[in-house]
Formats: sequence, C-alpha cells, structure tokens
Amino acid sequence: MPPDSRATNRSHDQNAASWLLRQIDTLYPGCFALVMATGIVSNAFYFESPRALSDALFAINLVAYPLLLVLTITRALRVPRMLAADLLSPRLVFAFFTLVAGTDVLGVSLSLRGYGGVALGLWLFALALWLVLIYLSFAVLTFLNKEHRANVIDGGWLLAIVGTESLVVLGTSIGHFFGSDAPLIFVALHMLWGIGLVLYGIFITLFAYRVFFFAVEPEDVNPLLWVVMGAAAISTNAGSVLILTNNVVPFLQSMRAFIDGVTLVIWAWATWWIPLLVLLGIWKHLVRRVPLRYAPTLWGLVFPLGMYALASLRLSRAAGVPVLQTLSAAMVWVALAAWIATAVGFAAATWRDWRDFVEVKRGPQAG
Repeated sequence: MPPDSRATNRSHDQNAASWLLRQIDTLYPGCFALVMATGIVSNAFYFESPRALSDALFAINLVAYPLLLVLTITRALRVPRMLAADLLSPRLVFAFFTLVAGTDVLGVSLSLRGYGGVALGLWLFALALWLVLIYLSFAVLTFLNKEHRANVIDGGWLLAIVGTESLVVLGTSIGHFFGSDAPLIFVALHMLWGIGLVLYGIFITLFAYRVFFFAVEPEDVNPLLWVVMGAAAISTNAGSVLILTNNVVPFLQSMRAFIDGVTLVIWAWATWWIPLLVLLGIWKHLVRRVPLRYAPTLWGLVFPLGMYALASLRLSRAAGVPVLQTLSAAMVWVALAAWIATAVGFAAATWRDWRDFVEVKRGPQAG
C-alpha cells in the first residue's frame, strides 16, 4: 500500500474514533426511546401478520439495547460530570426512565418468545433502576428546579409514568417465577399500576394548565408531547394485562370491576388526545412553518403510536370488544410508518453529522 494511502486510512480512522467519542460524550439521556419504539412496534406486530416484521424489529432491538447500554456505561466512565449534570437537571432527569421502559419492552419481547428467565432478569434490573430514578427525579424537581428550567409541557415528566407502568406489563408475564411469593408480586404490580395512575393525574393537570392558560410557542410543541397519549396508552395496556392475568388473591379479584372501568376510561382519554396532538403538529409545521427535522425525541412519538395499537388489542381481549382489534390492526401500520420515517431521519442525520465533522477536521489541513 502506498504511503499516501496509509496516511489517508490512518486519518480516516482517527476521524472516526474522534467522531464516535464525541457522540458518546453527548449521548442523549433518553436514547433508549429507540429501544422502546422498536420494541413496542415489534410486540404489536407479534399478534398480527406477518410475524416476520415483529422478528425483524426484535432483531434490531437485540443489537440496539446492549449497544446503547455499553455507550451509556462508556459515557459514565469517560465524562462522569456530564452524566451527573444530566441526572441533576430538572429538564433531563426524567429522560433516564427510557432505560427502565426500554428494558421492560425488550423483556416483554423475550417473554413472548419463551425466554422467561432472561425477561425476569431484565425486570429485576428495571425495577432496581426505577427505585433509584423515581426518588432521584422528584428530589431533583423539588430541590434543584429553582430557576424553573423544567417545563411540564416538554412531556418528558410523563416518562416516569411510562417506566412505572412498563414494570406492570412485564411483571405479569414473569410473576409465576416467584413461586409461593407470586401473590405478593401481583399485589406489588397492582400497586405500581395505581402509582402510575396517580402520577399521571398530577402531571396531566399541570400539563393542561400550562397548555390552556399560557402562550404556547412552536418550540414548546415537540415530539415528547405524544408521551401524554403514550402514558395513558401504557396505563391501559397495564390495566388490561392485570385483567387478563389470573391471580389467587381474593382482594385483587375484588378490584376487577374497578380496574375494568378505569382501564376503559384511560383508553378513551388516550384516544381523545390523538387528534389534538395531530392539530398541534399541523399548527407548528404547516401554519408556523417550522421545518420538520430529525431529533432523538422523535422516537418518543413512535412509541405512543405503537403502544396505543397494542393497548387497543389488549383492551379488546379484556373487554370483549372485537372492533378495538380492528383499530389496533390499523394503528400498528401507522406506528410502523412512523418508525420507518424516524429511522430514515436518524440515518440521514447521522450521515450529515459525520460529513460535517470530517469537513471541519479537514478544513485546517486544507488551509
């Protein structure tokens, strides 16, 4: 190989390494929303045809989840102060709940395919993360939000509800692994479902007050707004799996009618939000003419669409309403279209970032 070629290859490798390290250092705390979105669309297609789509998305998640986990750990080792700053930021700390929800969504995918033992390990890992994050996030919101930098309209706060309810969804499928302690686990799952509902009630009240009584600017309308619907959809999903899962605790059985009613109401609430969120998007991008560009938060839009499809399917089975299954079959394709569009945007944005990085590096040399 000529010396010039070796020098060029060495420079290319150095650029690639520098670019990758920069990506790691600035990794978005909510990056596991990619796993959430991919996993939920995969899980929804698991009950539809063709199953191959579900398996393909599942395969992507088997690569994406450990890769993002390694990148997150690498970031913690390389730039611990930057990671700590994100954890102590009222605006960003709730984004870490995507790791909880992403872990549980992947666990459900594994459980559906018969890997219950692995799913159990993921559930325990997600539960430990949740216990740390749920109190850390609210402590940050209470003690460090002095400049009111956190705005509930971001929607990111509701990721705490998504993480909480995801523990319920996965927990119902692995509860039998606890043997004689299974009744205690199912009591805990009902408690988590209730905690998620109460948190949702608190946040949605603040959210509605912010939206309806203060000026809303285009920058306020971001993809995380869809978590308002997604949190309600996953609460529906969690309520439905509690209804469909047999348990031997008489007290929990007596709650069946309550869970039935609340699950239907929360699904109706999720449905109500969809047209309004679409209108907000039209207002931002067509009326106010803000260009639609890729951002990591777009995965936070895909996940609610997939979750709504799956929640509608589970509710149709729990309530015995077949028409909801038809709605689910249509919505899952909408979710897939959104996933494809976001994935294409992600690939294009990554390529542009790499190209710009190389041009900047090359600039001083060319001069």
